Amino acid sequence: MTLSPLDDFPVHQAPQVMRHVTTSDRNFYDRYYFNCHPCSDELMLIVGLGQYPNLGVTDAFACVRHRDLHRVVRASRELGADRMDTAVGPFRVEVVEGLRALRVVLEPNEHGLSFDLAWEGTIPATLEPRHFLRWQERVVFDSVRLAQTGRWSGHITIGDERVEVSPGRWRGTRDRSWGIRPVGEPEPPGIQARNAGTFYWLYAPMQFDDHAILCIVQEDEKGRRLLEEAVRVWGFGDDREEEYLGRPEYRPVYREGTREVESAVIAFAPPGGKPFDVRCTPILPVHLMAGTGYGLEPDWRHGMYQGRGPVVQGVTYTLPEDAARMWGMVDAVGRFEYDGIVGHGLFEYWALGPHPSFPA
Repeated sequence: MTLSPLDDFPVHQAPQVMRHVTTSDRNFYDRYYFNCHPCSDELMLIVGLGQYPNLGVTDAFACVRHRDLHRVVRASRELGADRMDTAVGPFRVEVVEGLRALRVVLEPNEHGLSFDLAWEGTIPATLEPRHFLRWQERVVFDSVRLAQTGRWSGHITIGDERVEVSPGRWRGTRDRSWGIRPVGEPEPPGIQARNAGTFYWLYAPMQFDDHAILCIVQEDEKGRRLLEEAVRVWGFGDDREEEYLGRPEYRPVYREGTREVESAVIAFAPPGGKPFDVRCTPILPVHLMAGTGYGLEPDWRHGMYQGRGPVVQGVTYTLPEDAARMWGMVDAVGRFEYDGIVGHGLFEYWALGPHPSFPA
């Protein structure tokens, strides 16, 4: 049993060293996620860095959508004993001030994407409901996540083009999640093969000038609600409490013959308050699962052992030529409007498998 520097702090939650988690489930993970955009259809950058303690792996990715370019840099290495070490090849995440300020770096490399970005939260980091889902007796999701809206400063370099990032214009959302969810190589399906295979999902953290709305909707193949959240969170310095907005009702409009969302309305009905609708428009879609490790490539998935490492790879697609590869979860820059105010944020959705909103 190997100690790490974190073991010198009085933060233990179980009779284990800090590098060991309390479950032996192979799918335990601990991850950072960030997105960065100028509140327009010009560019969206998505970054993730995760640890998989029971697989002995840590990996990271960055994906940029810029004009017709979809470019990914990804890296993996053995996790080792020190879980405080968040460097993976050219990637690193630094916590400057817990729950408030971070730095995210991808050092210059041969794959044509690098950045040095500072994050500043604009609302308190907010804990979402626990995500628990059991399929055919197996626990496949058991995780918690915090969410936060914020602003960015620094720069992004794409090929030979340097993009300056200033907090007056560049916004984004981040989350930290940890727990159990499917990662790594596929497991023998067993009885899981009987599941309907539905993943009907909306995740929409929306940033406005002085507040954010955080919304989640997940339903099964019958339309039953599996997970939901709807809260309004006020910015730092505002003493108003987080406001519960009732059960969110999600009404997407799909492009004909597809499951690509063109627009949507999310209806909120705060208990004791005035109901209101938010009009949502995805203005720059990024197909999150192309090249990043979320599941499409059989040889590179989150938590998959790539060797002692660090192993660093680059993947580049162009649109529309490579559109057939652009499938799965969509993380879009979203435009949100209600009561005469406009904000931007993440409009993340997926509509996989049967669901009452689609014809049989």
